[in-house]
Amino acid sequence: MKHEHYYVPAKSYWPIMGALGLFLIAFGAGHFVPQVTSGQQGGYGGWLLLAGVLVIIVMCFGWFAAVIRESMAGLYSGQMDRSFRQGMSWFIFSEVMFFCAFFGALFYARTFAVPWLGGGSNNILTHQLLWPDFSGTWPVATTPGGKSTEVMPWMGLPLYNTLILLSSSVTVHLAHLSLEKGNRLALKLWLLATILLGSCFLYLQGVEYIHAYTEMGLKLDAGIYGNTFFLLTGFHGMHVTLGTLMLLVMWLRVLAGHFSAQKHFGFMAASWYWHFVDVVWLCLFLFVYIL
Repeated sequence: MKHEHYYVPAKSYWPIMGALGLFLIAFGAGHFVPQVTSGQQGGYGGWLLLAGVLVIIVMCFGWFAAVIRESMAGLYSGQMDRSFRQGMSWFIFSEVMFFCAFFGALFYARTFAVPWLGGGSNNILTHQLLWPDFSGTWPVATTPGGKSTEVMPWMGLPLYNTLILLSSSVTVHLAHLSLEKGNRLALKLWLLATILLGSCFLYLQGVEYIHAYTEMGLKLDAGIYGNTFFLLTGFHGMHVTLGTLMLLVMWLRVLAGHFSAQKHFGFMAASWYWHFVDVVWLCLFLFVYIL
């Protein structure tokens, strides 16, 4: 019986470095976010957060470079390729569960907590004692302290960003088809177009955040609506940033002559992730902006 080889890499310090970077990000963000929302100056949380991000960037470049070298050297078998596919599939599944938690919190607030505070389900007495002036309708534009905020409309920048991401999903698919057909020029152009569309999305989201903070009074401390808005859109923006960087690396690899019509899982993994980001945005656009 013929057995295919299975490459076992040497011991590496990259996983330990990645764990350290994630710890610094979590610890730094835990101290930095409360500091920003409260308006305090100084502190070390921001520096720890920045250090963690830099450690993760160095880890990604070093670890992925090692994997690329091993792949280009022909060390990986078909079984290794299947392992990569399973790993990426589970990673995307974990990301789905991540966003399900936040969508679940939004659903609970809108379906149970807000009507309950408004006196629904025989909670009239609770409504009168806790917040007699509260109207149990979503979105909640007033905090218990009386601070009010405007609601972000779905027309304008959110709609433009939706069209941009939908277009980017088409362009990355066209890039994939071009790779499978061996059309390297079309691959480079379509992939570059996807990267530019992703960058445009991030720019417009930044403009939207500035408008929300400076003109609408919509901030992280603007009650449950502000919390859910910035957590969902902010984490999605972080994932778009990651996806754009992944596609940028794939584009640089294409320029370097990497990938073939038969072997291009690195490109496929980035494409899967980008489609996942697009689907999450459609759900977010519907439940956060429209409904």
